Amino acid sequence: MKKAKPKRDLNQLAKLIVDIATGEEDAEKEKAEKKKGAEEEDGKNPAAVALGRLGGLKGGKARAAALSPKKRSAIAKKAAAARWKKDH
Repeated sequence: MKKAKPKRDLNQLAKLIVDIATGEEDAEKEKAEKKKGAEEEDGKNPAAVALGRLGGLKGGKARAAALSPKKRSAIAKKAAAARWKKDH
């Protein structure tokens, strides 16, 4: 299914028209492309990134499986107390 494009606000549309008329839209596209290229070349090994993400996805479930129900309950109570603490 195709995603619906968000409708532009009248002010956004006016800015787009001015940018197109003055040629500034092309400069913004070039900046976006440079930024995208910089993200791809950030010096990280893609295989290492994928492996780290894989471990991160497994982490919570593996930790919960390794803990006893009593210990999980204690951790949950401590977390709830921290969330509801009045001194933020």
